[in-house]
Amino acid sequence: MNRSLFIVRQILSLSRNVSSSAACCQVMTNPEDISKLYRKLSLFPSLSRADVGPVITSQYGGKYSNIYTEWSQRDLERNENVKFCRQYIVFHDDKSVVYSGPSGNCTEIKAELLSKDSPSGEMKAVVRECTVKGEDKQFLEVWSKNIKLKSINLTALKKHGKVYEDEQFGCLVWSHSETHLLYVAERKRPKAETFFQTELPEASSIGDEEDTMKVEKKEATKGEQFVFYEDWGETLVSKSSPVLCVLDIEGNNVSVLEGVPENISPGQAFWAPGDTGVVFVGWWHEPFRLGLKFCPNRRSSLFYVDLTGGKCEQLSSGTSAVCSPRLSPDQCRIVYLECAVYGPHMQCSRLCMYDWYTKKSSVVVDVVKRPGEDGFAGIYSSQLSPQCWSADSQRVLIACPQRSRKDLLVVDTSTGSITSLTSKSDVGNWCLLNIERDLMVVSCSSPNSPPSLRVGFLPASGSQEEVLWITLEESQSQTDIDWQILTFIPPPEQENSQYPGLDFEVLLLKPKKVKEGRKLPLIVIPHGGPHSVIVADWRLSSSVLCRMGFAILMVNYRGSLGYGQDSILSLPGNVGTQDVKDVQFAVESILKDEEFDKQKVAVAGGSHGGFLACHLIGQYPGFYKACAAQNPVINLASMIGSTDIPDWCMVEAGYNYSPDSLPDPAVWEQMLNKSESESALLPIILGDLSQVKTPVLLTLGEDDKRVPSKQGIEYYRGLKALQVPVRLLWYPGNGHALAKVDAESDAFMNIALWMTQHLCQ
Repeated sequence: MNRSLFIVRQILSLSRNVSSSAACCQVMTNPEDISKLYRKLSLFPSLSRADVGPVITSQYGGKYSNIYTEWSQRDLERNENVKFCRQYIVFHDDKSVVYSGPSGNCTEIKAELLSKDSPSGEMKAVVRECTVKGEDKQFLEVWSKNIKLKSINLTALKKHGKVYEDEQFGCLVWSHSETHLLYVAERKRPKAETFFQTELPEASSIGDEEDTMKVEKKEATKGEQFVFYEDWGETLVSKSSPVLCVLDIEGNNVSVLEGVPENISPGQAFWAPGDTGVVFVGWWHEPFRLGLKFCPNRRSSLFYVDLTGGKCEQLSSGTSAVCSPRLSPDQCRIVYLECAVYGPHMQCSRLCMYDWYTKKSSVVVDVVKRPGEDGFAGIYSSQLSPQCWSADSQRVLIACPQRSRKDLLVVDTSTGSITSLTSKSDVGNWCLLNIERDLMVVSCSSPNSPPSLRVGFLPASGSQEEVLWITLEESQSQTDIDWQILTFIPPPEQENSQYPGLDFEVLLLKPKKVKEGRKLPLIVIPHGGPHSVIVADWRLSSSVLCRMGFAILMVNYRGSLGYGQDSILSLPGNVGTQDVKDVQFAVESILKDEEFDKQKVAVAGGSHGGFLACHLIGQYPGFYKACAAQNPVINLASMIGSTDIPDWCMVEAGYNYSPDSLPDPAVWEQMLNKSESESALLPIILGDLSQVKTPVLLTLGEDDKRVPSKQGIEYYRGLKALQVPVRLLWYPGNGHALAKVDAESDAFMNIALWMTQHLCQ
C-alpha cells in the first residue's frame, strides 16, 4: 500500500466522539466577545526564570530551599508586558520533595535590567535603569539581606555605554570569591562635535567635575556626529561594540577588560576557575555585522582573557559557530553548542566539551542526520539553561524539540548517551529553567494548558526511576480544546531525490464539542524560519481562535527543526515548492475528514510563514478564502540589500553566501528568472500574483530589520493594482515579531475579524 494513502486512511479512521447533546460549535463573530475572550486568555503568564537558593537546615533538621521565579504577563490596560516575581519553599531530602508551597504573593519587578544572587546566596546584584531629572541613568546595586550596600551610578562613571541586558550578549556574573561582578556593556564612544561648535568660556568648577570637563573636551571629535555604527540587527539595534566590564565591589571601581581582539565582539561571559580570568564567546564582526537573533550560525569561538597579563587565548575552533558555554560545578569542564557557519540559520547542533585542565575539546553529541531507533533526533537549541549540569558534573540537561514536542533530555558526557525524561508524558512542551544540586525547575505547557511550574529531582546516573514531578503553580487547563499530532509522508511525486524518505508532522487543534452535522472552518498556519518548528506548547493566538470555533492546522513541513539535519538541508533551494506542497498536501488530506468544511479554509503566517501563505494563495487560486500575512518575505532578490540577514536570502534560494564578496550578477538574474516549475521563489515576479483571488490582510512592523516592511508594501501595491481585496496595518515602533502588547493584540483582533468576515459570512 502507498505509505501516503496509508497515513490518509489513518486520519480518516480517527475516532470522533461526537454526542448529539454536545454544545453547538458556532464561530464567534462579535468583536466584543472576541476581545473579551482574548483578554481572559491573555491573563495566563509565562515563566522566564527560576533560581534555586542554598540548602537551609531548619532547627528540626529538615532541609529546604527557596525558589525564586520570574513571570511575564500581558497588561492590556497599560499596553506592556509586566514582569513579576514569586517565591516558593521546597522541603526535600536531597532525593525527593517532601513538601512544597508558595512563600508570599507576587511582586511586580520594575526598572530591573539584570539581577543575580551571589553563589552563597548572601548577596544580590541588580542593574537598574531609572529616570533622574529627565535623564535615563543606569545603576549597579549590591544588596545584602535587607540593606543596599552599594549603588553605583554607571552612567556618571562614563567608563562605557549602556549595559547589555539581552540574551545574546548580556550577563551579570559573580566571581567565585564574591568580590567582583562581570557584565557586558556598549563601548564608550568619543564625544562628537559639529565643525561649527562654538567654544564657550570655561566655567569655574572644582575637583572631579573640572577634570571630567577637561577630559570630555579633549576627547571631543569634530565631524563625527553622524558616523554610522553597525549594529547586530533585529532586536539588537542598540548593540554595536560590546566590551567586558568588571566591578571591584570593595573598591567601587569599574574597569573595562583589555586584551579582547579588535575584530571580536564578546558576550555570554563567565568567570574562569579560580577567578584567574574570563571565558566568553567572541563573534567576528568583519567585514560587517550580520543579524544575530535566531542566527547561531555566525562565526564565533570560545575565548579566555587572563586578568593579570591581559592575554587572550582562543579555546575552540575558529571555523565554526559556538554559543551558550556552561561551566561544570567542579569547575573542570565547559560544555557548549557548536554548528556550521552560514548555511541554514538554525541547524542541528553538536554538544561539545572543553576540559579546562587538559585544554582539549571533544564532541559529546554529534549532528544527527536522521532520528535513530531510539527516536533521538538531535539537539536543536541556541541556548542552554543557565545551570544545566548535574551535581556530579557528569551529565547535562537540555530541553529541545524532538519532532513536534519539546522534551527534556539528559546527556551523559562520558558516554554521549541520551535519555529522555519526558517522552512518555502527555505534556507537549518542557522547558528547563534551572537545575541546582539535581533539583530541576521546569515550565511545562500544552496547546490546551498554559504554563505551569514544576520541580523534581534528577534520578541517579543509571537509574531507571521516573521523575516524580511536583507542581508548584498549576495552570487552568482549557478542557474545550482538543489537540493531536499527525504524521504525513509526501506522495512519491513530491519526494526530494537528494533526501528521500523524509516525513513531516502537523499539530491539529479543534473545539472539543462539535454539534453533529456542523463542519469546522479551518485556519492553516505554517511556521516561519523556515528552519524552526511549532511544538505542542501554549499559544495565545491559536487558543483564542480555537475557542472561537475554528480548527487550527499548524504545519511542520520538511525543513523544520527536530527531524534530523537531512530534513533541514532538504529545503534550501526548494523554498516555494517543497514547503508549499507539504502544507497543501497536509491540508487536502485533513479535509478528507468530513468534520471540516472544505469551502471555509484560510491561511495565516509570519515571516517565512507569510511567504508560504502568499505562495499558497497564488499557487492554489481560490482554495483559501482568506489570508493574513505578518511581515512576509515577498521578493528574495530585492530583500538581499535591505535585510540584516542577506545570507538567508542566498542560502534559501539555493546559493552559497560569502560576506567578503557581492552576489554574482548571474545569481541575481537566476533568482529573478527562476520559473515556478523550478523553485517559485518570488510570488510577485513569477506571475503568482496574477492568480491571487484571496482577500489579503498584511500586518507590518515599521522597524522590522529582518524582513523590511517594503517587502509587504511591494505585495500590497501589486494586489491593489490587480484589484484584489487587501488591507494593510502599519505598526510604528515594532520590529519583526510585532512584540509590543498594543500591536500584538490589535493585529490579532484584526486577523480574527478578517477570518470571520471571509469564512463565516
